[in-house]
Amino acid sequence: MQPVTTIAGRAVPFGAANVDTDVIIPARFLKAITRHGLGKGAFAAIRENPDNIFDQPENKGAPILIAGDNFGCGSSREHAPWALMDMGFRVVIGPTFADIFSGNSFKNGLLLVQLPQAAVDRLMQVAAEGLPITVDLDSQTVTTPYQDRFEFPIDPFRKHCLLNGLDEIGLTEQVAHEVASYEDRLLIERPWIAGAAQR
Repeated sequence: MQPVTTIAGRAVPFGAANVDTDVIIPARFLKAITRHGLGKGAFAAIRENPDNIFDQPENKGAPILIAGDNFGCGSSREHAPWALMDMGFRVVIGPTFADIFSGNSFKNGLLLVQLPQAAVDRLMQVAAEGLPITVDLDSQTVTTPYQDRFEFPIDPFRKHCLLNGLDEIGLTEQVAHEVASYEDRLLIERPWIAGAAQR
């Protein structure tokens, strides 16, 4: 997983509330056997309009998405953060996020920044002007060229994992020596388990 430290650049001022995972990535795009390419189907219904915000040239490659309240509600599909990341987003800023979407995003390295509605509204204004926004995970701040500075909360464990690019596999690899020691001890204490494994 790629570490998340400071993400700076253009933000897409989407702002819609109650956007569910079927809007983020419709079910008809879930037939792929890899997460790569899911961004092509992201927000498909919205992108049917040629003037949609996502396909405007100035928003191509934007690393930040500004969302509305209850973003990511609906089904538990992990494809939603995959699709967002495949579009190039590294951070989603919003007032609230659905719980399962929040967990899936964290596990895949997509930073969700929760801010009060007034702060989100201000960032929407800045983004609409085309000015860059900076999200610094280490200091837990979002800043703008207008000297706006908003602090956001994050669980310390999630912060540690995101800063260090640690997914569940990475966390396990950090204690690989302890796992190996346990398995060695198990061979001595319960040799019948080793015999069953060798069969």
